[in-house]
Amino acid sequence: MNSTKRICLWSGPRNISTALMYSFAQRTDTNVFDEPLYAHYLSSPNANEYHPGATEVLIEQENDGNKVIEMMMGKHDAPVVFFKNMTHHLLNLDREFMKDCINVILTRDPVEMLPSFDKVIKNPSIEDVGYALHIDLLRYFKENEITPIILDAKNVLLNPEMALKKLCTQAGIPFQESMLAWSPGARKEDGVWAKYWYDNVHKSKGFMEYKPKTDPFPEHLKPLLKACEVCYQQLIKLSH
Repeated sequence: MNSTKRICLWSGPRNISTALMYSFAQRTDTNVFDEPLYAHYLSSPNANEYHPGATEVLIEQENDGNKVIEMMMGKHDAPVVFFKNMTHHLLNLDREFMKDCINVILTRDPVEMLPSFDKVIKNPSIEDVGYALHIDLLRYFKENEITPIILDAKNVLLNPEMALKKLCTQAGIPFQESMLAWSPGARKEDGVWAKYWYDNVHKSKGFMEYKPKTDPFPEHLKPLLKACEVCYQQLIKLSH
């Protein structure tokens, strides 16, 4: 194993994960990768069918998750590599590689996340939104003596500089001021799905100001909220 630091972000959807990837892309020592395991996930018969642009993703990306992990853990021409991942993309993969990564779980209050996701994917399930999968990851980390870094999206938005400084310290890399801002528009690292999901981040110049939701919580999502809240509270106790 070479000395490259590998930061694996494990996020649910609608969680500022793309903004965090853009932040790391501003570093002078870091290469970023956008959801490298997406096609692996989509190629499984167990994948949900709602993904816009799925055919493009399957054509564009390596479909074999084991080969993707070989790439992630292989030689890179930067001291730091940042992999933005969705937790559900780990479908049926050996997690042994995580022992040699800096693992970051990114979560978000489901009161805010679920209505946002429901606007794109109607009537999501607990499997779609990542909370239960994060708890499953926590169990794996505990069993294998892996200490994850847990980030709450709200804390990042409330004070990006403080949150990023702490994250960098925990990851063992120096904080760089450049992480706080970027130029509007797409990045070359964006996945082919960016046109369906990244409108807001493409308009941004940095982390958006945190604004609490004011709309009433959708009635049809309340049973899912109850299940997600249990998981979120477990995560938040370990977050910074």
